Amino acid sequence: MTGTELFNTSMARAKALCSAREYCSGDMICKLQSWGLNQEETNRIMESLIKDKFIDDVRYASAFVRDKYNFSKWGKIKINAHLRSRAISGEIIKNALDLIDEEQYRRTLSELLSGHRKHVRAKNQYDLKGKLYRFATSKGYESGLVYEVINEIC
Repeated sequence: MTGTELFNTSMARAKALCSAREYCSGDMICKLQSWGLNQEETNRIMESLIKDKFIDDVRYASAFVRDKYNFSKWGKIKINAHLRSRAISGEIIKNALDLIDEEQYRRTLSELLSGHRKHVRAKNQYDLKGKLYRFATSKGYESGLVYEVINEIC
């Protein structure tokens, strides 16, 4: 396959992928490079994808935050870490995380911990609180908020 054919095929393939699901620029750059494109070709394809709104990091971050918070019940710390690993800028991440309602966030954590509490076997109250704390922080919730909610429900 010649360079032009590879470029055209890659452009069509990238547009098809972006049409099927949301990609961030970091993920698409890795994918394009894995297809054997050089840096210049990758940049040209990325410019085209961004210009035609196939890729939008703001849209991606908002959708990621919404999905991980609503469906997986992840906290802000874990969501932030995953978005940073995808090379999303800090300002975009901050704006996307600001979409989460604080009262709903606290209520979600409380429901998550109350549900998990039913399945936890603990020797005493101290052990129970430790297990709930580790569970909540592993889901990405802030430690101060976790302590407050645990003290409310225990």
